[in-house]
Amino acid sequence: MLSSSKNILPLALVLVLVVLVLFLNRREPVPPPEEPPVVAPPALSILGEMPDWQRLEIYQDTIRRADFERLLGDVFTTGSAWRSYIRIGGNEAVFHTGLPAPDDVFTLRFAKPGKEAPVPRRWKVGAELPPAPDGRPLDGLHIALDPGHIGGEWAKIEARWLLVGDGPPVKEGEMTLLVARLLKPQLEAFGARVSLVRKSNEPVTPLRPDSLMDLAADSADGQATDASLRKLAERLFYRTAEIRARADIVNREIQPDLVLCLHFNADAWGDPANPQLVPESHFHILVNGGYTEEEVMLADQRFAMLEKLLSRTHDEEAAVGETVADVFVAQASLPPYCYPPDSANVRQVNGHPCLWARNLLANRLYNCPVLFLEPYVMNSMPDLPRMQAGDYEGLREINGKMQPSIFREYAGALADGLAEHYTRVRSNRKGNGEAGP
Repeated sequence: MLSSSKNILPLALVLVLVVLVLFLNRREPVPPPEEPPVVAPPALSILGEMPDWQRLEIYQDTIRRADFERLLGDVFTTGSAWRSYIRIGGNEAVFHTGLPAPDDVFTLRFAKPGKEAPVPRRWKVGAELPPAPDGRPLDGLHIALDPGHIGGEWAKIEARWLLVGDGPPVKEGEMTLLVARLLKPQLEAFGARVSLVRKSNEPVTPLRPDSLMDLAADSADGQATDASLRKLAERLFYRTAEIRARADIVNREIQPDLVLCLHFNADAWGDPANPQLVPESHFHILVNGGYTEEEVMLADQRFAMLEKLLSRTHDEEAAVGETVADVFVAQASLPPYCYPPDSANVRQVNGHPCLWARNLLANRLYNCPVLFLEPYVMNSMPDLPRMQAGDYEGLREINGKMQPSIFREYAGALADGLAEHYTRVRSNRKGNGEAGP
């Protein structure tokens, strides 16, 4: 028995050694490489472009925290959604870009009080202009006129066409171009250089509704009909593609100091061939601001809001807009239009009854101060007969009283308002000791 045990022991040791060697030399299975995390692209507006957040680098140390918070809360937003995308600290603000790390945030340094760096911009501030030559208060300014809408054969698609009785159809795009042509020589006589963003009743964009049908289908829900897709493609054409094309012209070619977006207002009129008329006219001016909760969530709009805020376009828009509004109301005898108090997309500016901040594609994309004018009401009883009368010199009896051409009244009031503003701010510089011409 003892001899047998001795023979088994070496064999057992061998087996143990073999198992040990196999254990020590075993190969763990290599797990497959992890899939890179899927990063959703930033939410953008339709036809919107990915913003270049580094463009905000030029605004480092140009704004104090208190001014940033005031503009953001009182002018540029209407709710609190911005707090999910903008974090304000003691000396800086951190902006959420929506991009993957390390580009997911942009940090802006606030200026220390009394040590603000100059705000870089390519447009001129009226209060910083030298005194103007006599009678030329707009000397040295480059003003772009943007006649709203298109008109012509496109007026019905734009829903800016109406017909009443035996009179000619009223087309907003044609009326705004007429006002621009009347306004241009008046501004030039005051010393301005003037450019028209469009010069005919044709679109600026090369896109057409047919070319936007696929985008409309991608943007619509699954229940959309062919007719509703056509309507959506038409809206993308005149509301989005056309304005973006004009923005390219303004920002890349014209590069003005101020843009005047010329429009006529309207109330809901129903059937354009048998429109509902309203008894009153009114007037207001829109500047950029009033971004809604949904708009702040879109990366391109959030970026544009911050770029507008940091470039201080609002200060110039408010200053010019208040004077223009006062002069316009006085000359045209128009009451102010007031948005309902529960409106979620506007902010009243400086308590002025005619001046409102609202986020529109044009005043957001144009990289300079923009006044978006909304005088008169196309389907109002006082204004419609004047529009149907067309342009004329002198006075005519309309609505039982002698009145000028509504288009000349528009152009003249706007030109006089601009002249009054720049005369005042430039005279102040002369009064503060700066030498005159």
